[in-house]
Amino acid sequence: MLNIITKEVPIEEELQSKIQFICDFCNVKPTFINGSIRKIEKTNINYIEPNKIIIKSTTFLAFNHNKDVYVENLQKRINISDLQEYIKSL
Repeated sequence: MLNIITKEVPIEEELQSKIQFICDFCNVKPTFINGSIRKIEKTNINYIEPNKIIIKSTTFLAFNHNKDVYVENLQKRINISDLQEYIKSL
């Protein structure tokens, strides 16, 4: 039987403050959801679930220690510095 261990990984404070600062300029309220690490016991298989930031009903995915955010899925990547223009275009 597979035993899956889930450990919550809180969003990094620096990343959260950057996104909060950008959202304040855009007059929007972000919702932060912490990511997690899921590990299958007795294997070397791990899955890292990114942190989720919901802004204007659009989900952004962000990993700690990364300068990029992903829009809806891991296909479309934008730099945090370009996030303000993207939010304004929503």
